[in-house]
Amino acid sequence: MSIKFIHSAGSERPIAIPAIGLDLFVRLPPEASDGEMSIIETINAPGKGPPRHRHPQAEIFRVLEGRYLYELDGRRFYAGEGDVVAIPGNVEHGFVNVSDKPARQYIIITPALDAAAFFTGLAGVMHDGVPDRTALNAFGVEWEVDFLGPPLSLADLPTNA
Repeated sequence: MSIKFIHSAGSERPIAIPAIGLDLFVRLPPEASDGEMSIIETINAPGKGPPRHRHPQAEIFRVLEGRYLYELDGRRFYAGEGDVVAIPGNVEHGFVNVSDKPARQYIIITPALDAAAFFTGLAGVMHDGVPDRTALNAFGVEWEVDFLGPPLSLADLPTNA
């Protein structure tokens, strides 16, 4: 794999999706690695996360700040600062920030996803809130993303948290 020079400035404006409490920065676009990987940084508001979903790409998450509850194929577990979570492609997953302040993750996506186009499109679909599964899946067809259920919420916390 070859990597091309890229400088992702910390002063960039995020792609914002308020309906799911997400600010997202594309740190390495697909063209910088010949489509091998992309890297994003996410900031998730307290109690927020994406709808449960699956896609062909694998993802490697590193929690930079805060604490998350993850769900993979129905199994739930926590990940905190410094933890790494690797999710194979085509596995149903979701997560929610269980901290009382914004939480941050760095995510490697392989093979690469055009995260700028995907999340800008998703922001448009979610401009009035999280739409129903049918509308999300209509959007997801082009991206090979299946939206499988609502976002996890703080009500989903295990009683032994």
